[in-house]
Amino acid sequence: MAQRAAVKTTYEIARTIQPIYAGGSAALSADGRILAACLGEDALLTDLTTGATLARIEGDGEAITSLALTPSASHLITGEDGLRVELSRTLRPHTSPVVTLAVDRTGTLIWDIEAGYFTHIFHGHSGVVSALHFFQVNGKKRKRRRSQVEQDYEDTTDGASILEYRLASGAEDGKIRIWDLHKRKSAAVLDSHVSAHMLLSGSRDKTLIMWDARTWKVKRTIAALEGIERVGYICDGHIAYSGGEDGRIRLWSTASATELTKEQQPGLETDAIVDILHHASLPYLVSVHADQVLNFHSMSPVALPFVEETIDPLPIFRRVSGTHDESLLALNTNSEDVRIITLDEANTSTAEGKYFGADVALLKGHDDIIICLDVDWSGHWLATGAKDNTARLWRLDPQTDSYTCHAVLTGHAESLGAIALPHSAPPPNTPAFTDPLSHPPPYLVTGSQDRTIKRWDISASTPSKTRAKYTRKAHDKDINALDIDPTSTLFASASQDRTVKIYSATEGEAIGVLRGHRRGVWTVKFCPQASQPSGSSKLTIATGSGDKTVKIWSLSDYSCLLTLEGHSNSILKLAWLPHAPLDARDKRGAQIASAAGDGLVKVWDTSTGELQATLDNHTDRVWALTAHPQTGALISGAADSVITFWANTTSATLEAAVSAATARVEKEQQLHNYAQRGNYRDAVTLALAMDQPARLFALFKAVVETEVPEAGSLTGLQAVDEVLGQLADEQLYKLLVRLRDWNTNVRTAPVAQKVLNAVVRSYPASRLAAVKPGGKVGAKGGLKDVLDAIRAYSERHYKRVEELVDESYLLDFTLKEMDDVAGVGEITNGTARLGMGRERQRQREADVIMIE
Repeated sequence: MAQRAAVKTTYEIARTIQPIYAGGSAALSADGRILAACLGEDALLTDLTTGATLARIEGDGEAITSLALTPSASHLITGEDGLRVELSRTLRPHTSPVVTLAVDRTGTLIWDIEAGYFTHIFHGHSGVVSALHFFQVNGKKRKRRRSQVEQDYEDTTDGASILEYRLASGAEDGKIRIWDLHKRKSAAVLDSHVSAHMLLSGSRDKTLIMWDARTWKVKRTIAALEGIERVGYICDGHIAYSGGEDGRIRLWSTASATELTKEQQPGLETDAIVDILHHASLPYLVSVHADQVLNFHSMSPVALPFVEETIDPLPIFRRVSGTHDESLLALNTNSEDVRIITLDEANTSTAEGKYFGADVALLKGHDDIIICLDVDWSGHWLATGAKDNTARLWRLDPQTDSYTCHAVLTGHAESLGAIALPHSAPPPNTPAFTDPLSHPPPYLVTGSQDRTIKRWDISASTPSKTRAKYTRKAHDKDINALDIDPTSTLFASASQDRTVKIYSATEGEAIGVLRGHRRGVWTVKFCPQASQPSGSSKLTIATGSGDKTVKIWSLSDYSCLLTLEGHSNSILKLAWLPHAPLDARDKRGAQIASAAGDGLVKVWDTSTGELQATLDNHTDRVWALTAHPQTGALISGAADSVITFWANTTSATLEAAVSAATARVEKEQQLHNYAQRGNYRDAVTLALAMDQPARLFALFKAVVETEVPEAGSLTGLQAVDEVLGQLADEQLYKLLVRLRDWNTNVRTAPVAQKVLNAVVRSYPASRLAAVKPGGKVGAKGGLKDVLDAIRAYSERHYKRVEELVDESYLLDFTLKEMDDVAGVGEITNGTARLGMGRERQRQREADVIMIE
């Protein structure tokens, strides 16, 4: 019967959400499906319909300064490298960093990507070139012989004119130069901007300029009143768009040079637009912002036929976050906004980008970085605290895509570092339980760097009149964390002053102090009732500190029950796991997970203090940690911009261990049955498969030492010879490793030599030389190391046999002398004994195989 397996907590990585853009250059394929973006020194290709990473091109140690994608997405160019997922060719014409790239629709102008050589070289700018753009103009028909490139890509429009390629380049010298790619010279120099500018008509001098393409004269100058980073044309040239430091896309009429979009409030510095991606075939614009967010703007309000009128800003129908930075459950991304992402793995609306981890909403309202957040029992109410000294309560209704701010709480003098909502559900069948969207949490608690805590009573009818019920001076240093107990009658505050205080939620009076940590306390969590083993009434609270320890405290007398040590850096977050025993074997107590600055997540048994699991998938501080209230699945977010979803595989691991133990017992019984019936063929085959050296040796010994060996057999049984002659490479390697081990012992060496003799005679040398290790069994090196060890010990055994032969001569002499003394009658018997001894010696010599 299978031995009962001990229950061990195990986790596996189920999903991860990783950054796709970390600032710098970005490009979009013509069909809008593939995004190419910079990620440090690497370039990442992402499928925007599914969120899948198509390819990651590793850099050469230098950060990518520019990037371009051919319209068909066949080639990606990064700085100095031309890449097709794998590096296809390297183009090195420049001696200074490449800061901008552009690709024409043919991929053969300036640089022929397929052939790998340059076609044009232009000189003229006195500053760094910061913008490039290919376009076509109507030119006069020429009678001279055209080059092959011109013949391939000039589209004749009529008998008098053809389309000719031009390249516009802008530089830090404030000039735009128009280059004739057919005549290979400058066609015009446009000198009206006074600062570094972007493509064709926008500049950081806060102006837009429209040029007459026939005369290259200024046609219109528009005061944009913001530094412009990107401009372009839509609606067949009727409308121009621009984006810049205000972080808003603005539309302009090319006929009247007036702005079409209504006045928009400028965004923050992090909202600044650094690029706008667009292709004529796409019904939207993609704005790339300084905070690594990509916004998709629908162009449906300006669909043709175009009517010039003032319109609302282009609506944002999708948002993609390039990086998750120091994230909290994919919500707080170290910015002024809160991201709401979908975790619905069954969502098939990939056409709208609703894949796992895709953004579905952005909560905007705070004026500075959000530091803390908490969610109530229902998941419909979210509280946030920020460096703008305010807290906000948000109402989340995913069914109607409604995400609104319910209340703004002001009163703290400094940044909010902690916030907490009650987590206990109201009684069933009550209105607050059945309709949580209409019943906000009764109160919330905030803690600030001003060292005070405030309780705010929430009203469903008049949220604008929310006032703090009380304010208490709580600690001598910054408050790092708050938590409310399962009964909503107590709350706890953790501070840099190395203490944790327990308060009455009603009056706000401190009723207990937890002292014992040697450094500031970063996190505090009450143990929920769902995490306690059944029948347990002991109320506990856990704290994590900069002294690298987790402490479990009793709420009855505020004493420390247990100290958990194992992290090598500060404990930053804690999360209690639901107690769900698997079966009668599961004796685990309440479990808690800890996240630390060492990049690890650890799971502890708080009844024994035993470390049950260590989860490692982060390379930087893990700032965020939460547990699923039913399944115990963990989600961790770290400063490496990675969010990891950990699946609790304890049940599956236990079942697998039990199944493996049962299968092992069944095979052992089957092996025993084969041996009892004398079925050595199947017994040896099964023993090799089970990889049990002792049982395998016992079988070989029984075969080798059989009283009546079969004629012509190398081992003693023809069936065993056949098994040894039909081994797979992995089995053969394992057998040779076992023979090496057996050959080191004098007692087991004869059997090993007998089996080795059968193996060597069953396979040609070429087959043995081709055998490679199938795993890590036994040997550090390859087959050569195994054979060298066998040869070394075989030489020792051969030497030992030779010494025995030499000693046998002395025995012969002694016996002969004894026979002479005993008389002639004894000579015959002595000679017979001597002959039998020499026969045994020859048999031993025959059993020794030398490996050359």
